[in-house]
Parts: sequence; structure tokens; C-alpha cells
Amino acid sequence: MGSSSIAMAAAPARGRWFSANPSKAWGEKFFLIYTPIWMTAFGIYQRMRLGDSFGDLGNLLITFSIFAPAWVVPALIRDETVLGRRWYETYWFKFNLWIFIYTCIATYFLTEYFFDVMGMIYNYPNLHWTFDSALLGSGKLAVPVIMYLHAHYFFLTYHSTAVVVMRRVRTSRLNVHPLVGISTVIAAAWFWAFAELFMTTSPSIADQFRYQDMSWALRWGALFYACYFIVSFPMVYRLDETPDENWSVGHTCTEALAAGMMTFILLDLATQLVGMRS
Repeated sequence: MGSSSIAMAAAPARGRWFSANPSKAWGEKFFLIYTPIWMTAFGIYQRMRLGDSFGDLGNLLITFSIFAPAWVVPALIRDETVLGRRWYETYWFKFNLWIFIYTCIATYFLTEYFFDVMGMIYNYPNLHWTFDSALLGSGKLAVPVIMYLHAHYFFLTYHSTAVVVMRRVRTSRLNVHPLVGISTVIAAAWFWAFAELFMTTSPSIADQFRYQDMSWALRWGALFYACYFIVSFPMVYRLDETPDENWSVGHTCTEALAAGMMTFILLDLATQLVGMRS
């Protein structure tokens, strides 16, 4: 083998979409495949207004049926003992856990910022099971329990796609300066913040979910919402990123809690700049 062939063999792969860690690569592919499935199910649920007739328990069961496959399907079809990993050491489990902790913090505490800063309005007269911060916010609106499950599968997709794109940039020739990586995070954060605001504010559900000032929400609210992802995208990117890395469950929980606190701080600072909408 010539010296040029040896150099090519030794050179790291460039422009990689999926992780070099096989556990993480499988998990990323699974969550991306599941994305159009949960989006279709959620779209049917929302457009057909299935929850209007089922009350709290019915809505919770429907929402749980969308939420559960992200946990149950990998548990049934993925065996990583050949990689030396027990089920709770797999990327799919730890990523789910990280997202679940982070979205619970965001839903319980940070939704109050959406109510009072972004002017978001929930109006679900058929839902009475709510759970949110007792002290934070004005208390004019409450968070239905089903929102915790909604947030989970939304954030699975946001973070999976962001991590894949961030890696593609970081491992390509585009990564010529730290500002490139920072710009990628900011662009991905704004994209998903704007996309969610745009996609979930259809006039057909305006009686249930809307913003007081939609033009303001799309313009400035998206930047405010992006504060979540400016923190969470680079934080979760680090989970089992190197080929042999295997975070413990405790480490995973600590990182998710840290991301939640950092987002809390950033949102409160952002509120100083954009002011209150209600």
C-alpha cells in the first residue's frame, strides 16, 4: 500500500451526518424515522379535534399513544449487549431521559414565560388536569398535563435534527472557525423556534391555542423561544458523542438539569430586553 493510501486510510471521515458511536448513530436514525410518524399522528389528533369529546383521560391516553413508541419500540427491537451496553446505557434511552427531564422543566416553569412574555394563550375548556409552577408567572393561565407529553416528542425531533446538522458542519470543511459552529447552533435554534410557532398556530385551532400578537410572536417571540435551543442543542450534542463514550444515567440527568437551569436564566435575562406581553 502506498503512502498516499495509508494517509487516506488514517484520515478521519469528513462531513459525517451520524455519530461514530454506533449506539448513538442507531438512536439518531430511529428518532428521525419516528418523526414523520408522530407528526402524522399529532396532525390527525389536532386537525380532527379528537380531544374535544374525550376530556382529560381521553386526551392523555391519545397523547400517551404518540409519546410511548419513542420508548417502547427501541426497547423491543434494539439489543446492544453486543456493544457491551445494558438497556439503560443505550443512547436511545439516555436521550429520551435527557429530553424528558428538560421538557418537564420547560413545561412546568418556562411555559410561564410564554404566557406572560410572548402572550401565548391556552384555551382548553374540556381539560381540567393542569400542572405548572405555583409561584412563577402571573397565574392567569395553566398548563394542561398533556403538554408534557406533547413537548417530549416535539423536542426529540428538534434535538435529533439539530445534532445531526451540527455534526455535519463540525466534521466538514465548513468548520474553519468557532463562529461557524456557533452560527449553526443559532440558525438551528431559530429555525425550530420559528417553525413551531408557525406550524402550531393554524387559524383552525385559534380558539384553543394562539398568541395575542401573532406578528410579534413570529418576529421576536421566535428569537425568545430560540433561547431554549441555544442552550440545549450544544448541551445534548455532547451525549455519548465520541465512539466509546457511555454517559451514566446520573451524568445524563445532571446535564439535563443543568441545561434547564441555564435556559431559565437566559429566558429571564431575555425578558429584561423584550418586556412583557400580558
